[in-house]
Amino acid sequence: MNIYLAISMSAYAVVLFLTLRDIRIFKRTRIQAYRKGALRGIMASSVILFGAGIVSVGNYTLGMLIVMLGLYLNNKGPREDVFYDAPVMERFLGTTRHK
Repeated sequence: MNIYLAISMSAYAVVLFLTLRDIRIFKRTRIQAYRKGALRGIMASSVILFGAGIVSVGNYTLGMLIVMLGLYLNNKGPREDVFYDAPVMERFLGTTRHK
């Protein structure tokens, strides 16, 4: 397996994880910033997957450029503090209070 393909697929997995997190937070709180972040994440993940496809064909430079563009498009911007000072494990399990 090509190292560039592994990097691009790792970037795809990270963006999908962050997008699913935004969807889950929006579902619980109805804060519109997380909805916009989820939509941006879906757009960015499709760009990254397209770049990974180009990498798999063999054009590594162009494919990685498109992957990096997708990561740049995934910029979410400022967010509200939703979970106060809850520990990471409680936030991960969904047992914490939220606004």
